[in-house]
Amino acid sequence: MSITSAPAAGTERASIVKVVFASLVGTAVEWYDFFLYGSAAALVFGTLFFPSSDPVTGTLLAFGTYALGFVARPLGGIVFGHFGDRVGRKKMLVVSLMLMGGATIAIGLLPTYATIGIAAPILLLTCRLLQGFAVGGEWGGAVLMAAEHGDDARRGFWTSWPQAGVALGNLLATGVLWLLALVQPDEAFEAWGWRIPFLLSAVLVLVGLWVRLSIEESPVFKQAQTQLAGRNHQPLLEVIRRYPREVLLAMGMRLAENIGYYIVTVISITYLTTFAGTSADKSLILTALLVGSGVQFVIIPLIGALSDRVGRRPIYLVGAAGIAIWSFFFFDLVGSKSEPKIILAVVVGLFLHALMYAPQAAFFSELFGTSVRYTGASVGYQLASIVAGALAPIIALKLLGDVEAPNTTAVAIYMTVASVITIVAVLLAKETARTSLRHDRTLD
Repeated sequence: MSITSAPAAGTERASIVKVVFASLVGTAVEWYDFFLYGSAAALVFGTLFFPSSDPVTGTLLAFGTYALGFVARPLGGIVFGHFGDRVGRKKMLVVSLMLMGGATIAIGLLPTYATIGIAAPILLLTCRLLQGFAVGGEWGGAVLMAAEHGDDARRGFWTSWPQAGVALGNLLATGVLWLLALVQPDEAFEAWGWRIPFLLSAVLVLVGLWVRLSIEESPVFKQAQTQLAGRNHQPLLEVIRRYPREVLLAMGMRLAENIGYYIVTVISITYLTTFAGTSADKSLILTALLVGSGVQFVIIPLIGALSDRVGRRPIYLVGAAGIAIWSFFFFDLVGSKSEPKIILAVVVGLFLHALMYAPQAAFFSELFGTSVRYTGASVGYQLASIVAGALAPIIALKLLGDVEAPNTTAVAIYMTVASVITIVAVLLAKETARTSLRHDRTLD
């Protein structure tokens, strides 16, 4: 028995490692593309695509197109979730990666307002909507491939790797922007340097496709597909009918995590360069984001593994409470113009975010049955993005108010309200660590 079981165990482990690596790489590529837009919106898009406005209004308009990418995410979650629950996770992941890559490369080729006038922001909006649609289908498929290939005891660890891919994507996007800001004067960056990170996406997409095409479909999905043979399976209707509570809980759990993340990674750039009364090189905040993203990439799998031991809920609750408290100190540290203090602000903020984000993939996957898991997890995750991540930069900028006397306390209170909602949602959710994924109300 021992002679035959060892190779089988080794083969199983090799399979999950391959799947997790594919999810990590693909997710990193997609979120590199998505985050790149947010950073560019804070740095140059207001000037290049909305030049008739004052700097703050131009940035708000840039963030408006940024927010519309989030509006498209639930639609992407529904469409990709529907087909992912009917024809398979793998196929949808390949399509989402190609769509995201195409939209991002197109942004790098867009003429600006000075060249084609109003058509420039319209084209920018179109590309952003395509990005949002694609990333709406990415997250659910990536985490489910890891969750459904892995074992019940280590699901938090395995599914945390696609979550780490988000940090890696931001690390790549920030790293390229940081390098360009370091070697280019502002004039060159605004003239053409900002296009380079978008065009580099072509290389990353090819790598991501090569990896994703090499993996097998989820075995848990294959089993459910066999059981559903001959049925008129409508995943979205099944989610609405059988899992409404789970969707609402997932949305509530997303608020503090999603809002906190975009305040730390996007609003921090605008605050330092516009509100903090500093003419410091933009590389200052980009350096902090680079360090913070690197730390987060390392700690997310560690926190995911910890959630397998102590549960998803305790870790999530600490993160939600911590990000609310930290928000009252965050802007003072960023506005200090001290590089160590800015790095501290970002690293602690992203650590607290990781306490929620690392166990989130397993948590959400475990809430839904197999035949609707892609749709249910994606809809809960992406719907929250509209009221959380999409609006967070806009609301935060409005709350900050006057450039000469920004109201950072108002932003901290906004963050605290979101955290309270998340804490309530987590307390209402059942602990799901170490439970089986082979459950489905649709098949009952």
